Amino acid sequence: MLDTRQPAAQRADGHDAARLVEEVAGALVDRGPEISADVVAHLLREMPELRTGERDVGLLAAGVQQNVATLLHALEHDIDRSAIEAPAAAAAYGRRLAQRGTPVVALERAYRISHGDVLEHCCAQLAEGNADGAVTACAAVRMTRATFAYADRVAAQVIEAYEAERHLWGNGRAAERSERVSMLLAGEDVDVEATELALGYRLRRRHVGVVAWVDEAGNGATELALLDRVVGRVAERAGAAGAPLFVPRDATSAWAWVPLASGQALPEGGLELSAQDVEERAHVVVGDPEDNVDGFGRTHRQALRVEAVALAAGATRRRVTAFADIRPVALMSADLDGTREWVRETLGPLAADTVQNARLRETVRIYLSAGGYTAAATRLIVHTNTVHYRVQKAEEVRGRPVAPDRLEVELALLACRWLGAAVLQPAAA
Repeated sequence: MLDTRQPAAQRADGHDAARLVEEVAGALVDRGPEISADVVAHLLREMPELRTGERDVGLLAAGVQQNVATLLHALEHDIDRSAIEAPAAAAAYGRRLAQRGTPVVALERAYRISHGDVLEHCCAQLAEGNADGAVTACAAVRMTRATFAYADRVAAQVIEAYEAERHLWGNGRAAERSERVSMLLAGEDVDVEATELALGYRLRRRHVGVVAWVDEAGNGATELALLDRVVGRVAERAGAAGAPLFVPRDATSAWAWVPLASGQALPEGGLELSAQDVEERAHVVVGDPEDNVDGFGRTHRQALRVEAVALAAGATRRRVTAFADIRPVALMSADLDGTREWVRETLGPLAADTVQNARLRETVRIYLSAGGYTAAATRLIVHTNTVHYRVQKAEEVRGRPVAPDRLEVELALLACRWLGAAVLQPAAA
């Protein structure tokens, strides 16, 4: 059982206090997601070093939510702390911080902050009761000791996972490549020739930045091997002038640079690959071709902007997305709330997330970009009258014609195509 040894004056209230702790925890179980969101917001506010990207923040949130749920259930059922194991997402986040090179002290501090926040919610719930003062005080002591015991045990396990991953990640060439690339991207003054030698990649040339990741984590080595193959296929499709530079970012994502010949552009038809090429779970985004050392960082930043768009799009994201295809949308994704409101104002009811509206929006988008009904019909492989009918229907749904504010409508439709549900209105609305 959890260690609840108390002074003699409080021992008589022990049974009632234990029951009160169980009631408090039970009352908070349903509020677990709300408490978790508060903890995550506090962590990101207090610890900017944890704001390392949407995927990392998502894993942090999953770890916090699992920890909060496990702790509340442990309190509610008085589970022996020796039987408690660190939740899977919490351990995975510890390994992710190790891969990022984040100091272990940040992980330790995150657990202190999280523990304090959860204990504060517990005490607030305890204060709402009308139990005897001595029983309440005894319950507060029990909760404090139990939550400290949980945080101490789980933090130790997560730190152990961190240290093991740090040892593995720190060995080999991947660590050196990652450090060299980080210096380049940070704009530090580096010895270009020495860096090229260490990376095995020429910097004074034309590059295309690539970010690749998988949605579902498995064996780290397997996932990285998959991404390495995918980047190789992207390089082939782009007509690479040499082997790409592949740098693992963590166990499920990687950054890469594809070398091009001087003045070379990406293929006219884009870099779209088949599902077999991308191997189902993998996603790839690419920047524009850029030149020399400055271009190395510039094309990478473009790819990161495209990654933000792809992550915001969720299930509707494409397998391969290029910055050139979504340049305006990449800027919109920086303010999704504002973009969603603007899309609603621009498209009206046409912004509702329904299958019929999706077909109408895509038809209008192609009609505007193609410059007429006939050209749009050719691209859609439908009759001209069908395009005319859909555009007319879309204008009815919108409540006004599309021609007077054509540019805004085109941009709004582009945002809908690439960002999907992130900027659309719920169907019920």
